Amino acid sequence: MEKTPRLQLDRAAWTQGALDILAEEGVTGVRVEVLAKRLHVTKGSFYWHFKDRQDLLSGVLETWKEGRIRDIVKQTKREPGGEVAQIFHVIDVYSASRNRKGILIELAMREWARRDTAAAAIVEEVDAWRLRCARDLFLACGVPMHEASTRSMLLYAYVFGVSMMNCEKFDGDVARMKDDIRALIARSPTPVPSPS
Repeated sequence: MEKTPRLQLDRAAWTQGALDILAEEGVTGVRVEVLAKRLHVTKGSFYWHFKDRQDLLSGVLETWKEGRIRDIVKQTKREPGGEVAQIFHVIDVYSASRNRKGILIELAMREWARRDTAAAAIVEEVDAWRLRCARDLFLACGVPMHEASTRSMLLYAYVFGVSMMNCEKFDGDVARMKDDIRALIARSPTPVPSPS
């Protein structure tokens, strides 16, 4: 009888599995035994890639940070003359509710950061990147530094706030309100219709 070969996971697969659990249960749910069971591998195989649970958690933080920063840089990359359109793009991408798992990971990271200094430092670094990249877009539009900083803060306060809210029953025309908010943040003279 031929033996079925054991599934071999790399460090990235373990880290992604831990991020999945983080989204569902928070950092306290990220346990080696649970993760091994979910990934259908032995707990012993975990130690080929990580020294211990703390090493895994450090890997989760680094993976999340690198992914967020890479995405922020990509989404805020500006084309000369297209900065206002890029600001609208950033608002649309980050305020869309299509990535439920992403917002769950974001919330779990922030909860973790309230209790752990390493997580707090990573979240602070990611937020600084977000704000700087958005501010650079506003600066490229000719907005003065202090106002560009204010608008970048407003942009992210809006996109994170709206992604956590269920405001469909608040007003009959939520789409109009979202367009108005986008126009206020980018300070466009007329609201730009959202892409359908």
